Amino acid sequence: MKSVGPLRHLKVLDFTSLLPGPYATQLLNDLGASVLRVESPHRVDLAKITPPFVRDGVSAIHAQLNRDKRAVALDLKSADGKSAVQELVRDHGYDVVVEGFRPGVMAKLGLGFEDLRRENPDLIYVSITGYGQEGAYSLRAGHDINYLALSGLASYGQAEPQLHATQIADIAGGSHHGVIGLLAAVVQRQAAVASRPTQAGTTIGAGTHVDVSMAAAAFGLNCMGAASALYTGVAPTPGDGVLTGALPTYRYYETSDGRWMSVGALEPQFAAAFLAAIGMPELLAKLALYGAMRTDPDRGKDGRQDPLAEEIAAVMHSKTQAQWIDVFRDTDCCVEPVLNVLEASRHPAFEGLVTEVPLSGAGTEVGTETIPQQALAAIKFSRGTGRGKEQHEYEFSGVSTGAHTSEVLRDVLGWKV
Repeated sequence: MKSVGPLRHLKVLDFTSLLPGPYATQLLNDLGASVLRVESPHRVDLAKITPPFVRDGVSAIHAQLNRDKRAVALDLKSADGKSAVQELVRDHGYDVVVEGFRPGVMAKLGLGFEDLRRENPDLIYVSITGYGQEGAYSLRAGHDINYLALSGLASYGQAEPQLHATQIADIAGGSHHGVIGLLAAVVQRQAAVASRPTQAGTTIGAGTHVDVSMAAAAFGLNCMGAASALYTGVAPTPGDGVLTGALPTYRYYETSDGRWMSVGALEPQFAAAFLAAIGMPELLAKLALYGAMRTDPDRGKDGRQDPLAEEIAAVMHSKTQAQWIDVFRDTDCCVEPVLNVLEASRHPAFEGLVTEVPLSGAGTEVGTETIPQQALAAIKFSRGTGRGKEQHEYEFSGVSTGAHTSEVLRDVLGWKV
């Protein structure tokens, strides 16, 4: 069943692998775009071979990142592979390209922005790379941990740099900025097409190349830390910010059963409600004097915590997580349990964000197995598809390499295969 999502008019060629690019195009697909994944018949996508596997050659990660994306296997170094891409861009409406190779790779294949814009002057071409298309670092290898390190984001959270549960630079930097840039280019193109002049029957192209650097985007995520540092000339230090550990009512606290609670009681009314709920309302007066406490030169040394944080930690450690959940169930003070991802998938706050997707479908072997829970795009619309596509609209999860090659070459391009 075809999507009726808000991006249903977009047709995207996806040349990406691993995480940033595939997650970006997954978001586009969930919002209705038609995404055709162009894969190498020789080079394996590491995301596809990372356990656990839902079937031979397809991992659970790949199956989610590539649901409902058709997949063709093309040797882009061959004349036929190059010709297939050119035809799709020129004659079949695939006027958006997303790629994640190092700068210059697609151009060497004759499939760079300047090459493909000759096939379609209105082409939107999105490149998601570590350090952008130009500059001293443009050809340097890197991963999420490196982008976070160079951008400053890893320098002032906790006492030492921490590995995160999700890839911040890859996703918030690469995937999300890629989608934002792409959609901005679509709006720009629509306006240009509507008003552009023509000369002697030749149309002025409205395409553009969107250059997304994950490292640069990660630097931009320093929206609070950089604002202060660039004004004062003083870099933030680990654990010294209100949101990075300096405030005892904005922290994680361990419970008696080894679980954790998040306390985000920033505002005075929330702090008062939190302290009252844990039976220590008298600490509110101490909290008001907390700035003076933080001038203690030995704070944080040899495991020493701030006195107020130690008092709160002792109280929070007196009950289990389940008991604290009951305490705070009807108390409006920004306190919630730290859940694992399976618990989160069943939490009422995330209702409708998981769905079942057939393992097979159009262009693949016939089957009835399903993946019980895949995460969906968390965007709601008042009309159309609600949160992304409706559950019954998904035809298949990510498929084996080149599962739709014959179908696309025969039925779309009209080639004899």
